[in-house]
Amino acid sequence: FTTVGYGRIAPVGFLASMLATFEAFLGLLGFAIATGLFYGRFSRPRAYLKFSKIALIVPFEGSSALMFRMAPFKNNLLTDAQVILTCAIEDADEKGELKSKFFTLRTQINKINTLSLNWTVVHKIDESSPFFALTKGNFETMDVEIFVHIRAFDEVFSNTVVQRTSYSSHHKEIIFAQKFNMMYAPSKGQKTTILNLDLIDSYTPYSI
Repeated sequence: FTTVGYGRIAPVGFLASMLATFEAFLGLLGFAIATGLFYGRFSRPRAYLKFSKIALIVPFEGSSALMFRMAPFKNNLLTDAQVILTCAIEDADEKGELKSKFFTLRTQINKINTLSLNWTVVHKIDESSPFFALTKGNFETMDVEIFVHIRAFDEVFSNTVVQRTSYSSHHKEIIFAQKFNMMYAPSKGQKTTILNLDLIDSYTPYSI
């Protein structure tokens, strides 16, 4: 597309030169568009966060709380991480029609300065929570979905990164349990902390 006059092949005459010029322009334009698309696709900043596949409802401070956790799986340093939780509850009204209600869930801590290890997000189920009167049977019969929105500043990209996930009772992603298991521990020399990402979904069930 761009090797005009290469070797023994060259356009001869005005029309042939115009055609070759137009082909060269299309060739350069095609490479420019492809380069821009590839750069925009692969250079897009990402949060590189791994979320637990499940959210737990566990005993907490004399009541209960909904918890899930996340952890960075790359060396990107995330700062000023902020979480926003929204809940959608679908239930039948008095006429038997399904309706969805949306709520904003308050968390114990909604912003941290540095996200270097795992972060367990906690929503205490008290009188102000939409889950206060719900039992395990309600979660099994009702359609409850929790939407998670994470925003943080990535110092490698020098840009704000966003990541989202959700937990649905319909897909058995909200579980009643005792607690999440610890997923980090000190190294043998007690000099560093080892974060085991394989334990992000590890939890202790209720003892029978």
